[in-house]
Amino acid sequence: MGVVNVTPDSFSDGGEFLDPDRAIAHGLELVAEGADLLDVGGESTRPGALNVAEEEERARVLPVVAALAARAGVPVSIDTTKAAVAADALGVGASVVNAVSAGRGDPAMLATVARAGAGFVAMHRQGEPRTMQRDPQYRDVLTDVGDFLIERLDAARAAGIHRDALCADPGIGFGKTVGHNLTLLARLRELADRVDVPLLVGTSRKTFIGWITDTPEPADRDDGTLATVMWAIDHGAAVVRVHAVRPAVDTVRLWNEMRQVDAKAVA
Repeated sequence: MGVVNVTPDSFSDGGEFLDPDRAIAHGLELVAEGADLLDVGGESTRPGALNVAEEEERARVLPVVAALAARAGVPVSIDTTKAAVAADALGVGASVVNAVSAGRGDPAMLATVARAGAGFVAMHRQGEPRTMQRDPQYRDVLTDVGDFLIERLDAARAAGIHRDALCADPGIGFGKTVGHNLTLLARLRELADRVDVPLLVGTSRKTFIGWITDTPEPADRDDGTLATVMWAIDHGAAVVRVHAVRPAVDTVRLWNEMRQVDAKAVA
Protein backbone atom coordinates (compact mmCIF):
# COMPACT_ATOMS: atom_id res chain seq x y z
CA MET A 1 0.00 0.00 0.00
CA GLY A 2 1.54 3.28 -1.14
CA VAL A 3 0.87 6.40 0.93
CA VAL A 4 -0.45 9.57 -0.73
CA ASN A 5 -0.70 12.32 1.90
CA VAL A 6 -2.62 15.36 0.65
CA THR A 7 -1.82 17.34 3.79
CA PRO A 8 0.33 20.26 4.93
CA ASP A 9 1.36 18.63 8.20
CA SER A 10 1.86 14.85 7.93
CA PHE A 11 4.92 13.76 9.89
CA SER A 12 6.82 12.31 6.93
CA ASP A 13 5.99 14.39 3.87
CA GLY A 14 3.63 17.12 5.07
CA GLY A 15 3.06 19.74 2.38
CA GLU A 16 5.03 17.93 -0.30
CA PHE A 17 1.91 16.68 -2.07
CA LEU A 18 -0.73 19.15 -0.93
CA ASP A 19 -1.16 20.31 -4.53
CA PRO A 20 -3.59 17.85 -6.19
CA ASP A 21 -1.55 17.53 -9.39
CA ARG A 22 1.57 16.66 -7.44
CA ALA A 23 -0.36 14.17 -5.30
CA ILE A 24 -1.80 12.49 -8.40
CA ALA A 25 1.62 12.30 -10.05
CA HIS A 26 3.05 10.86 -6.84
CA GLY A 27 0.37 8.20 -6.66
CA LEU A 28 0.98 7.18 -10.26
CA GLU A 29 4.71 7.02 -9.56
CA LEU A 30 4.10 4.73 -6.58
CA VAL A 31 2.07 2.39 -8.80
CA ALA A 32 4.89 2.38 -11.37
CA GLU A 33 7.20 1.37 -8.52
CA GLY A 34 4.99 -1.58 -7.69
CA ALA A 35 2.30 -0.44 -5.26
CA ASP A 36 -0.70 -2.81 -5.25
CA LEU A 37 -3.05 -0.17 -3.84
CA LEU A 38 -2.95 3.51 -2.87
CA ASP A 39 -4.07 5.13 0.38
CA VAL A 40 -5.12 8.78 0.04
CA GLY A 41 -5.48 10.90 3.17
CA GLY A 42 -6.31 14.56 3.71
CA GLU A 43 -6.03 14.82 7.50
CA SER A 44 -2.78 14.18 9.35
CA THR A 45 -2.94 11.59 12.11
CA ARG A 46 0.55 12.28 13.47
CA PRO A 47 0.86 12.77 17.24
CA GLY A 48 -0.35 16.24 18.15
CA ALA A 49 -2.26 16.80 14.90
CA LEU A 50 -5.46 18.84 14.99
CA ASN A 51 -8.73 17.95 13.29
CA VAL A 52 -9.45 19.20 9.78
CA ALA A 53 -12.86 20.56 8.83
CA GLU A 54 -14.94 18.26 6.66
CA GLU A 55 -15.10 20.65 3.71
CA GLU A 56 -11.36 21.20 3.74
CA GLU A 57 -10.64 17.48 3.88
CA ARG A 58 -13.09 16.83 1.06
CA ALA A 59 -11.49 19.53 -1.11
CA ARG A 60 -8.06 18.01 -0.56
CA VAL A 61 -8.81 14.39 -1.31
CA LEU A 62 -11.65 14.14 -3.82
CA PRO A 63 -9.77 15.34 -6.92
CA VAL A 64 -6.88 13.05 -6.07
CA VAL A 65 -9.05 10.02 -5.37
CA ALA A 66 -11.05 10.53 -8.55
CA ALA A 67 -7.96 10.86 -10.75
CA LEU A 68 -6.12 7.93 -9.23
CA ALA A 69 -9.19 5.68 -9.32
CA ALA A 70 -9.52 6.45 -13.02
CA ARG A 71 -5.86 6.24 -13.98
CA ALA A 72 -3.81 4.21 -11.53
CA GLY A 73 -5.15 0.74 -12.32
CA VAL A 74 -5.05 -0.33 -8.64
CA PRO A 75 -7.61 -0.01 -5.83
CA VAL A 76 -7.68 3.33 -4.00
CA SER A 77 -8.51 3.66 -0.32
CA ILE A 78 -9.58 6.80 1.49
CA ASP A 79 -7.93 7.39 4.86
CA THR A 80 -10.55 9.27 6.87
CA THR A 81 -12.58 9.25 10.08
CA LYS A 82 -15.55 11.10 8.55
CA ALA A 83 -18.45 9.19 6.98
CA ALA A 84 -19.36 12.06 4.65
CA VAL A 85 -15.83 12.26 3.28
CA ALA A 86 -15.74 8.47 2.93
CA ALA A 87 -19.08 8.49 1.06
CA ASP A 88 -17.92 11.13 -1.39
CA ALA A 89 -14.58 9.40 -1.95
CA LEU A 90 -16.35 6.09 -2.59
CA GLY A 91 -18.62 7.93 -4.98
CA VAL A 92 -15.71 9.11 -7.11
CA GLY A 93 -13.94 5.77 -7.25
CA ALA A 94 -12.39 4.73 -3.95
CA SER A 95 -13.10 1.12 -3.05
CA VAL A 96 -11.75 0.92 0.52
CA VAL A 97 -12.14 3.05 3.65
CA ASN A 98 -9.06 3.04 5.86
CA ALA A 99 -10.44 4.23 9.20
CA VAL A 100 -7.88 5.06 11.86
CA SER A 101 -10.82 5.51 14.23
CA ALA A 102 -12.14 2.01 13.33
CA GLY A 103 -15.48 3.69 12.67
CA ARG A 104 -15.96 4.93 16.23
CA GLY A 105 -15.55 8.62 15.50
CA ASP A 106 -18.60 8.87 13.25
CA PRO A 107 -21.68 6.69 13.91
CA ALA A 108 -22.54 6.72 10.20
CA MET A 109 -19.22 5.31 9.03
CA LEU A 110 -19.95 1.57 9.12
CA ALA A 111 -23.32 1.93 7.42
CA THR A 112 -21.74 4.15 4.77
CA VAL A 113 -19.14 1.51 3.95
CA ALA A 114 -21.74 -1.25 3.95
CA ARG A 115 -24.06 0.60 1.56
CA ALA A 116 -21.20 1.10 -0.89
CA GLY A 117 -20.09 -2.53 -0.68
CA ALA A 118 -16.60 -1.22 0.03
CA GLY A 119 -13.64 -2.62 1.88
CA PHE A 120 -13.00 -1.49 5.45
CA VAL A 121 -9.79 -1.31 7.48
CA ALA A 122 -10.36 -1.11 11.23
CA MET A 123 -7.35 0.31 13.03
CA HIS A 124 -6.62 0.38 16.74
CA ARG A 125 -5.84 3.75 18.25
CA GLN A 126 -5.69 4.75 21.89
CA GLY A 127 -6.85 8.33 22.31
CA GLU A 128 -6.86 11.10 19.70
CA PRO A 129 -3.89 12.29 17.63
CA ARG A 130 -3.36 15.38 19.80
CA THR A 131 -3.17 13.30 23.00
CA MET A 132 -2.43 9.69 22.05
CA GLN A 133 1.27 9.70 22.93
CA ARG A 134 0.77 11.12 26.42
CA ASP A 135 1.68 8.09 28.52
CA PRO A 136 -0.36 5.33 26.79
CA GLN A 137 -1.19 2.44 29.13
CA TYR A 138 -2.33 -1.17 28.56
CA ARG A 139 -2.94 -4.17 30.78
CA ASP A 140 -1.48 -6.32 28.02
CA VAL A 141 -1.03 -4.57 24.69
CA LEU A 142 -1.53 -7.67 22.54
CA THR A 143 -4.70 -8.70 24.35
CA ASP A 144 -6.12 -5.19 24.53
CA VAL A 145 -5.49 -4.43 20.86
CA GLY A 146 -6.88 -7.81 19.84
CA ASP A 147 -10.02 -7.32 21.93
CA PHE A 148 -10.59 -3.91 20.38
CA LEU A 149 -10.12 -5.11 16.81
CA ILE A 150 -12.42 -8.08 17.28
CA GLU A 151 -15.13 -5.81 18.71
CA ARG A 152 -14.83 -3.40 15.78
CA LEU A 153 -14.81 -6.20 13.21
CA ASP A 154 -17.95 -7.64 14.82
CA ALA A 155 -19.57 -4.19 14.64
CA ALA A 156 -18.60 -3.89 10.98
CA ARG A 157 -20.15 -7.26 10.13
CA ALA A 158 -23.27 -6.36 12.09
CA ALA A 159 -23.56 -3.17 10.03
CA GLY A 160 -23.53 -5.21 6.85
CA ILE A 161 -19.90 -5.07 5.75
CA HIS A 162 -18.99 -8.41 4.19
CA ARG A 163 -16.44 -10.53 6.03
CA ASP A 164 -14.25 -10.71 2.91
CA ALA A 165 -14.14 -6.91 2.78
CA LEU A 166 -12.56 -6.53 6.24
CA CYS A 167 -8.99 -5.86 7.27
CA ALA A 168 -7.47 -5.11 10.69
CA ASP A 169 -4.57 -2.82 11.62
CA PRO A 170 -2.92 -2.91 15.07
CA GLY A 171 -2.10 0.81 14.77
CA ILE A 172 1.64 0.83 15.27
CA GLY A 173 2.58 4.21 16.73
CA PHE A 174 -0.99 5.25 17.55
CA GLY A 175 -1.11 5.59 21.32
CA LYS A 176 1.75 3.20 21.97
CA THR A 177 5.25 3.34 23.41
CA VAL A 178 8.31 1.87 21.74
CA GLY A 179 7.83 -1.23 23.89
CA HIS A 180 4.19 -1.56 22.91
CA ASN A 181 5.08 -1.30 19.22
CA LEU A 182 7.84 -3.88 19.48
CA THR A 183 5.61 -6.27 21.42
CA LEU A 184 2.89 -6.04 18.77
CA LEU A 185 5.40 -6.73 16.02
CA ALA A 186 7.10 -9.54 17.91
CA ARG A 187 3.76 -11.28 18.51
CA LEU A 188 2.12 -10.28 15.25
CA ARG A 189 1.40 -13.88 14.25
CA GLU A 190 -0.71 -14.34 17.37
CA LEU A 191 -2.70 -11.22 16.56
CA ALA A 192 -3.19 -12.25 12.93
CA ASP A 193 -4.48 -15.65 13.99
CA ARG A 194 -6.81 -14.11 16.54
CA VAL A 195 -8.49 -11.44 14.40
CA ASP A 196 -8.91 -13.93 11.52
CA VAL A 197 -9.04 -11.28 8.77
CA PRO A 198 -6.15 -9.93 6.69
CA LEU A 199 -3.79 -7.80 8.76
CA LEU A 200 -2.47 -4.43 7.58
CA VAL A 201 0.69 -3.12 9.25
CA GLY A 202 1.91 0.46 8.94
CA THR A 203 5.37 1.01 10.41
CA SER A 204 6.76 3.27 7.70
CA ARG A 205 9.10 5.94 9.04
CA LYS A 206 7.47 5.80 12.47
CA THR A 207 9.09 7.46 15.47
CA PHE A 208 9.95 4.19 17.23
CA ILE A 209 12.21 3.31 14.28
CA GLY A 210 13.92 6.67 14.68
CA TRP A 211 14.52 6.09 18.38
CA ILE A 212 16.04 2.67 17.79
CA THR A 213 18.16 3.61 14.75
CA ASP A 214 19.03 7.17 15.86
CA THR A 215 17.42 8.74 12.79
CA PRO A 216 15.54 11.88 13.86
CA GLU A 217 14.34 12.68 10.34
CA PRO A 218 11.47 10.50 9.06
CA ALA A 219 12.87 10.38 5.52
CA ASP A 220 16.04 8.73 6.90
CA ARG A 221 14.10 5.78 8.35
CA ASP A 222 13.44 3.80 5.18
CA ASP A 223 16.16 1.22 5.93
CA GLY A 224 14.66 0.61 9.36
CA THR A 225 11.23 0.49 7.79
CA LEU A 226 12.35 -2.35 5.50
CA ALA A 227 13.32 -4.46 8.50
CA THR A 228 9.84 -4.04 9.97
CA VAL A 229 8.18 -4.64 6.59
CA MET A 230 9.88 -8.00 6.16
CA TRP A 231 9.24 -8.96 9.77
CA ALA A 232 5.56 -8.08 9.41
CA ILE A 233 5.11 -10.09 6.21
CA ASP A 234 6.96 -13.05 7.69
CA HIS A 235 4.70 -12.92 10.74
CA GLY A 236 1.27 -12.75 9.18
CA ALA A 237 0.73 -9.32 7.62
CA ALA A 238 -1.19 -9.34 4.34
CA VAL A 239 -0.59 -5.66 3.56
CA VAL A 240 2.20 -3.25 4.47
CA ARG A 241 1.65 0.50 4.22
CA VAL A 242 4.78 2.38 3.12
CA HIS A 243 5.94 5.76 1.88
CA ALA A 244 8.91 4.42 -0.13
CA VAL A 245 7.39 1.74 -2.36
CA ARG A 246 10.23 0.61 -4.62
CA PRO A 247 12.61 -0.53 -1.83
CA ALA A 248 9.78 -2.42 -0.15
CA VAL A 249 8.70 -4.09 -3.41
CA ASP A 250 12.27 -5.11 -4.26
CA THR A 251 12.83 -6.49 -0.77
CA VAL A 252 9.61 -8.50 -0.81
CA ARG A 253 10.36 -9.90 -4.27
CA LEU A 254 13.81 -11.07 -3.20
CA TRP A 255 12.41 -12.57 -0.01
CA ASN A 256 9.76 -14.45 -2.00
CA GLU A 257 12.39 -15.86 -4.37
CA MET A 258 14.48 -17.08 -1.44
CA ARG A 259 11.45 -18.68 0.19
CA GLN A 260 10.58 -20.53 -3.00
CA VAL A 261 14.13 -21.86 -3.39
CA ASP A 262 14.18 -22.86 0.26
CA ALA A 263 10.85 -24.69 -0.09
CA LYS A 264 12.18 -26.62 -3.10
CA ALA A 265 15.33 -27.53 -1.21
CA VAL A 266 13.31 -28.86 1.73
CA ALA A 267 11.05 -30.82 -0.61
